[in-house]
Amino acid sequence: MKDMHLAELNVGRLVAAKDDPRVAEFMANLDRINGLAKRMPGFQWMMEGETGAGNTDTAIDGDPLFIPNLSVWESVATLETFVWGTVHKKFYERRAEWFEVLGAMHFVMWWVPPGHRPGLGEALDRLDHLRAHGDSDHAFGWRHLPAATMHRTHGCRQTEVA
Repeated sequence: MKDMHLAELNVGRLVAAKDDPRVAEFMANLDRINGLAKRMPGFQWMMEGETGAGNTDTAIDGDPLFIPNLSVWESVATLETFVWGTVHKKFYERRAEWFEVLGAMHFVMWWVPPGHRPGLGEALDRLDHLRAHGDSDHAFGWRHLPAATMHRTHGCRQTEVA
């Protein structure tokens, strides 16, 4: 959307505690991948925790295994390039090693004015809206964005509802 930036929230739930060997490789690479994001053209902002390694110290619903990733990008193309055109893709493809398969939608995007830094509460409200109402201009997934193309070959497979 012209003159707007793209916010995204992706929530994952680790298969084990952050200090467990089963998630050690993921945890050891968080700063590397987030550092890459921050150097990408189009990156605007990322929610970070106090302890480094991304935002791993923010529990959702009191559950420390949930890891929210909340960021803002200049455009659909710049977010897509980071997600599927960098080493991030290799970690995305291995997500089943470190994260549970969540039954409900866990990813949402929405448009924000330049300079806006959404809080986690705002982002979770958008995710709840997407879960309740499906894609809309208020909250959406990749399929709602005609300019998004890389998700068609690289993204999560969505189950069709009968």
